[in-house]
Amino acid sequence: MESAFDDLLAHNRAFADSFDLQGFDGVARAGVAIVTCMDSRLDPLGMVGLVPGDAKILRNPGGRATERTLVALVLGVHLLSVERVLLVQHTRCAMASKSERALLADISASAGTDASWLDLGAIEQQHLAIIEDVHRVRSHPLIGARARVGGFLYDVDTGLLEQIG
Repeated sequence: MESAFDDLLAHNRAFADSFDLQGFDGVARAGVAIVTCMDSRLDPLGMVGLVPGDAKILRNPGGRATERTLVALVLGVHLLSVERVLLVQHTRCAMASKSERALLADISASAGTDASWLDLGAIEQQHLAIIEDVHRVRSHPLIGARARVGGFLYDVDTGLLEQIG
């Protein structure tokens, strides 16, 4: 029986042939956590010269410092050797392209059912949102001064990061 995942499982078997992280303890070897968007144009490790095992990668729509993201950062800072946090949003992000209402209307139209009850977290002012998220992480009582925090905007057309906060 053919599965929708056969191609991916075949690639996984090839990946496993050269897998070299066995026995790794899961700490962030470079002391880095990267919070970024789920957008497939972003390579969180590659954009800053890191490799698997170097950093904790947290992805969500818009790359926001949500409540669950903060929980993951607390774990990273206290248990997984995270000392630096990069909050990375990006240009041409769908979450920053339209209002919350417009995005919900698009989803409702696509789904054929009302999606207005969702809280998407559309980004109205991207630079301001980055600055607010940096403050949110820096002022968290369980993170605070334990990690250096920076906010960045990644340009999907050039590959460059601009530090915002």
